[in-house]
Amino acid sequence: MTVATFDQPTTTAQLTRQDRCDRCGAQAYVKATLPMGEGMELLFCGHHFRDHEAKLVAAGAAILDERHRIDEQPAERV
Repeated sequence: MTVATFDQPTTTAQLTRQDRCDRCGAQAYVKATLPMGEGMELLFCGHHFRDHEAKLVAAGAAILDERHRIDEQPAERV
């Protein structure tokens, strides 16, 4: 028997304009939760996430990627 699961897209963003990149202070669009350190969370802007993506994935981080929101108009953002 085959079971298929589908991720339901969220209608509201989980990251807001107040969430800032831990590296540069720009608006964060990615949250990485590390498995060690009791779920330490790191926030990244788009370009700093690209710089660190491979290492975060290799470390087993859970990634919330909202980079698709970068081109939204300010009124559409949360």
